[in-house]
Amino acid sequence: MTRRLLIVLGVVAALVACTSIDCPVQNTVRTLYAFRNADGKADTLKDTMMVVSARINRTDTTLLKWSTGVMQFSLPIGYANPEDTLYFVFHNGSFRAIDTVWIKKENIPHFESVDCSAAFFHELTAVRTTHNAIDSIVIKNPSVTYDPETEHFYLYLKGHN
Repeated sequence: MTRRLLIVLGVVAALVACTSIDCPVQNTVRTLYAFRNADGKADTLKDTMMVVSARINRTDTTLLKWSTGVMQFSLPIGYANPEDTLYFVFHNGSFRAIDTVWIKKENIPHFESVDCSAAFFHELTAVRTTHNAIDSIVIKNPSVTYDPETEHFYLYLKGHN
């Protein structure tokens, strides 16, 4: 009986000693963009679009490559600077337009556990754009966390009714 009790206590002690924190290994912090028409209703991208991120070292990184027919898309958000610069490239065969989008944000360190790697959440504070193909872009929800379902931006394109 004593031996069984020691084994049970040993197993319980081992389980209690292990961390119960699940580090968000697969979770990423991304912004979700949703297309809207002039009436504010959900819309579908009719053109082909690519999104490129401008980097400080003057090298660009493609974040979304030639997407079409989508109602929404998600992009990673940077944590090194207070403002991200993105280039939206639109193409439909008869025209090609490039818009620059600047996203200002506060980068907020997010602590899960000492066992987990560093993470940043963000609070979107402002967004502005050029107006070649984009009519406007507005912040729908300024809080950017691990939640992949939250729409952060509404994107209105010219000529979409």
